[in-house]
Amino acid sequence: MKVAVIGTGYVGLVTGTCFAETGNLVSCIDIDSDKIKKLNSGTITIYEPGLEPLFKRNLNQNRLFFTTDIEEGIKEVEIIFLALPTPSEEDGSADLQYILKVADELGGLLDRYTVIVDKSTVPVGTAAKVSQAIAKKAKAAFDVVSNPEFLREGVAVDDFMKPDRVVIGSDSSQAKVLMQQLYAPFVRQGNPIIFMDVKSAELTKYAANAFLATKITFMNEIANLCSLLGADVDAVRQGIGTDTRIGKRFLFAGTGYGGSCFPKDVQALSESAKKVDYGFDMLKAVIKVNKQQKIKLIDPIKSYLGPLKNKMIAIWGLAFKPYTDDIREAPALVNIKLLLKEGVTLRVYDPEAMNNVQKLMGNQIYYAKNQYDALEDVDALLIMTEWPIFRTPDFSIVASKMKNKAIFDGRNLYELNHMKKLNFTYYSIGRKFIGN
Repeated sequence: MKVAVIGTGYVGLVTGTCFAETGNLVSCIDIDSDKIKKLNSGTITIYEPGLEPLFKRNLNQNRLFFTTDIEEGIKEVEIIFLALPTPSEEDGSADLQYILKVADELGGLLDRYTVIVDKSTVPVGTAAKVSQAIAKKAKAAFDVVSNPEFLREGVAVDDFMKPDRVVIGSDSSQAKVLMQQLYAPFVRQGNPIIFMDVKSAELTKYAANAFLATKITFMNEIANLCSLLGADVDAVRQGIGTDTRIGKRFLFAGTGYGGSCFPKDVQALSESAKKVDYGFDMLKAVIKVNKQQKIKLIDPIKSYLGPLKNKMIAIWGLAFKPYTDDIREAPALVNIKLLLKEGVTLRVYDPEAMNNVQKLMGNQIYYAKNQYDALEDVDALLIMTEWPIFRTPDFSIVASKMKNKAIFDGRNLYELNHMKKLNFTYYSIGRKFIGN
């Protein structure tokens, strides 16, 4: 099939590459000429494990194309995916200007029946708005379909190639046939393609992310209660995670969720509810608790170090999660800004995200060569991302580098007994404090 993907960000590039991998001819379109030039030259513009080999193979075998010319990019295609940004407005609602601008442009360019697919995460009613925008100038028949993505950064290629399910919102039998044909190679093991009405499909993505964000937030509240009661959140997690009604995933306590999806989608769903006069108090609480959780370690650091001015602190982990360079809504950024205001000197390390942080923060902080370089003469270490390389460090090197053997662990990486044997001061989330 001939497919076009408009937008070459995280979702668009993964989507286009994976569709090309199953033999489709895919053109990817973006207004950023520098990005398109890099992509055409074989330089991938995002970090996502497993994506680069697929990208290069399909580019070299002429199944994957990149252009800034939308008319050229959609020529003779059967399906057009809209993978465009939907940033948050000031009130938290989704900004649809990029999607609607492209929809308006598409209307005058379609010359045959085409399926237009909303791949971006969009509020209920967006497909209708896209359809109206296209119809103003449309010269050919078309259908607008909702096909939300469920990609997890760090494992997005596996998520796309082997999806748990594919959700498609459409009332058109013709569109359903084409979408079924396109996705058939990805569901050969029997995982379902779930067809539903458009509004339900649009709501499904928000509902999924809001539920997972709520699960994370609930566990963080349990962790905070554990700290006050003297219980161990790891034990509680195991105790409830083995209940098949609850499941093991998204139960790890920490310093809150971040990234490009959960914060934006929870806020957008809350605003969507507000517009129909529904309070959705649970989501308001999730947003409030997560904001507080991101800075959960600041007070313990102050309690241990006293006034923070002129203190030096290391941070391990800047991305919002491991296996990505994405720093959007990352808890580390919130802590960096607060600590800088307190007069702290910061030394930071992350395997992938330092360039993105440097673009944002400049040279206010020291970007270390490796995780041990970050520890040179610091008063404490703050861990914000659970990269594998941080899980089993050489603690003799850690101890020799640090001024104080104090670790504030926002991801509960280490066993309490081990830290006690090593004579570290160790503060984690929802577990016993180790130290004096």
